[in-house]
Amino acid sequence: MFSDRGPSLTELAVQALSSVEHGYDLLAPKFDATPFRTPEPFLDAVVSAVEPLGPFRRGLDVCCGTGAGVRALRRVCEEGVTGFDFSPGMLAEAHRAFASGEGEGPPAVEWVRADARALPFDGGFDLATSFGAFGHFLPEERPAVFAGVRAALRPGGVFAFPLPAPSPVGSLPYWAMWGFDAAMRVRNAVWRPPFVMYYRTFGLGDALRELADAGFSVELVPAESFGRRPDGSPRCVTVVARGA
Repeated sequence: MFSDRGPSLTELAVQALSSVEHGYDLLAPKFDATPFRTPEPFLDAVVSAVEPLGPFRRGLDVCCGTGAGVRALRRVCEEGVTGFDFSPGMLAEAHRAFASGEGEGPPAVEWVRADARALPFDGGFDLATSFGAFGHFLPEERPAVFAGVRAALRPGGVFAFPLPAPSPVGSLPYWAMWGFDAAMRVRNAVWRPPFVMYYRTFGLGDALRELADAGFSVELVPAESFGRRPDGSPRCVTVVARGA
């Protein structure tokens, strides 16, 4: 499915009936051959938004997966980058890729297994990013995630992530995401362990409110490479949050 190197429909079904951690362990060897891997334009948009705010010494990628965000952070961090994830399988794939040559030269890269809802970091980072992870947290869990990221940053540190505009009501992407979320809610109502992955539970209003509650001030940087909607609003923004 997706490509010759991607997972089959059967493999995706097995993943979806697993826990989030084990599901991503199963998907990890083929993850980069799926659309779930963050496309380069989103990585580039975040780098472009934060680069003028540097220099940055140490970076942290939240829920790093197989390392796409870590690669982006290495472009703007001088001393080191840490990627953390809940899935040992995803971390193993990231470590394998960087050990094969992608991680040569500075800055240094470190991989840590951690739960984003209870981060073990304390004030050591200048810049944090996250790509495509927020749908894996229930709304009541996100405040702990943002508080943990805030605690991981030095005073004045930056937390940045891309946030696409919602699909127009009634469009094909709108109904596709609505259908996916509905299917996941039914799955989680009748099957254990749950697999939390929702596309429509985290919007711009949620981001602004929850980041402010965590002690961030927020700026929205239009990602002009994605263009604008008919009403003139950007199709994607980079949320740039600064800690006090």
